[in-house]
Amino acid sequence: MNSTTGNESIESSSCFSTTAYKIGQTITLSLIVAVSLTGNSFIVLIVYKTPTLRKPINYFIANMAMSDLLYSIIWPPTTLSLIHSTNLWLIGGQFGQALCKLVHFSDVSSIVSIQNLVLITVDRFVAVVFPLRSPLIRSKLCPFFILGTWIVAAAYLSPYFYTYQLVEYAGKRWCAARRKKVFGTSSSLADYHLVGPILFIYIPVMLLVLLYSIIIIKLKTQKHPGEQSANTQQQRNRRNRNVLQLSIAIVLVFVFCWLPNTTNFLIIRYRASSIHQFSCGFWLYYYVTYYIAVGYCAINPIICFAFSSNYRQGLKRLMNCS
Repeated sequence: MNSTTGNESIESSSCFSTTAYKIGQTITLSLIVAVSLTGNSFIVLIVYKTPTLRKPINYFIANMAMSDLLYSIIWPPTTLSLIHSTNLWLIGGQFGQALCKLVHFSDVSSIVSIQNLVLITVDRFVAVVFPLRSPLIRSKLCPFFILGTWIVAAAYLSPYFYTYQLVEYAGKRWCAARRKKVFGTSSSLADYHLVGPILFIYIPVMLLVLLYSIIIIKLKTQKHPGEQSANTQQQRNRRNRNVLQLSIAIVLVFVFCWLPNTTNFLIIRYRASSIHQFSCGFWLYYYVTYYIAVGYCAINPIICFAFSSNYRQGLKRLMNCS
């Protein structure tokens, strides 16, 4: 759902080929990689070493951190090499062929993330709306849910292993999609590109909005039947609100980072025949939203540290141990 190594890079090169633009891209991507690798590594270590954080929501956050680590290791460095390469794809041979496929398969990160956001929201929904009910997602079941997010993401992106391959033309090497090998017709390809954003962006976002709306209404309308039970309920509500603030912040950042980029991606895919007619203004907006989407892997751990005292305390303990 996120690619700039195809025709869009070629068509937009006339708008952004200056040295200053390349320096800006290099600094931006290098900063994203550095913050993502550092922040997400800390998130995983904190959850692993803090027994009190071994709860479903934190397991899912750690899973998102793992997927963001994978993304930041593969995608931004490859984009960085394309910026400064006159041959477009530096590595040839079997390793280059495998890297070409793996780079596009790294989109698995965004699909894993949105699934984890849905799981976090369902966990919060049950905890707030049905407080007396046993948790729907128990800690012992989290490994199966986490494995399921990767299986679903890998299954959807599996055609990328067949479609993307290295192509050499006019002395240049490209990582290009040969989609007819899998989809046969252009209409089937169009359906495939449409299914991804609908299944993994638009429908989940609508579901998240609905569930969080119900959660907020429930918290505002809850009544306290007695003084002792009221105090207990208030403590529970306070804990729910703290966790809710973190989960809502993560969801809002995901929507802000990925929704514009996904929309632009669909515009380009469905207007591929007239891609050369796009203005430089459109390409500027496209690349701004692209780098915001790429930057999600670095922003997510910052959100965790900003909204959760547990993660801040865990970070302090890690720094003291080192």
